[in-house]
Amino acid sequence: MTSLPTHRANSREAVPSMADKAALIDVLCGAARILPVITIEREQDVLPLADALAAGGLHTLEITLRSEHGLSAIRTLREERPELCVGAGTVLDEWMLAEAEAAGSQFIVTPGCTAELLRAGVYSPLPLLPGIASASEIMLGHALGYRRFKLFPAELCGGVRAIQAFAGPFPGIRFCPTGGVKPDNLRDYMAQPNVMCVGGSWMMDKDWVRRGDWQRIQDVTAEALALLV
Repeated sequence: MTSLPTHRANSREAVPSMADKAALIDVLCGAARILPVITIEREQDVLPLADALAAGGLHTLEITLRSEHGLSAIRTLREERPELCVGAGTVLDEWMLAEAEAAGSQFIVTPGCTAELLRAGVYSPLPLLPGIASASEIMLGHALGYRRFKLFPAELCGGVRAIQAFAGPFPGIRFCPTGGVKPDNLRDYMAQPNVMCVGGSWMMDKDWVRRGDWQRIQDVTAEALALLV
């Protein structure tokens, strides 16, 4: 089975091919099914939140760089919870990509795509999942060898109907829809052949995190995964 990167990816040697990176994304998304999109507001929440999600069945985590704690959270989890697969989300440019690599990220997720960031991803040792919202953006990535994308914001972009429409002109493309995905539409997304996993944050309500209600986060996580059985 294809293995995900486990080292700190600040070296440019032995960069995998785009096909190999697509295979890596398939591995992590297949194992994850639900990719929790995590924004850390307080450093003390990093480990208990990750532990609650893992206890509920989610072992692949996307730590967004939306807060000042994003990179340090990735470092902490790579050091303290090496059994988890930890990636960086909300990567917006080449500088953030380099910082995420140096922090020990095992994969990269972006909310959108630019030509510069897509080209940087080609030469990165890490698999990069670019965010797209249109056929034109898919074609931009496709020209550089990308075959796996995040549809964002999924519900505003057309939801399941958009996923179904993309299947016609892009038969080799698979998606991770994120944005508006919740328990009431989770199974509809996952029923699509070109959906490999979904992203979401509903299992981590901000009030629960602030109160340290880790048991509730664990329970809601387990309930979400149970919908996919």
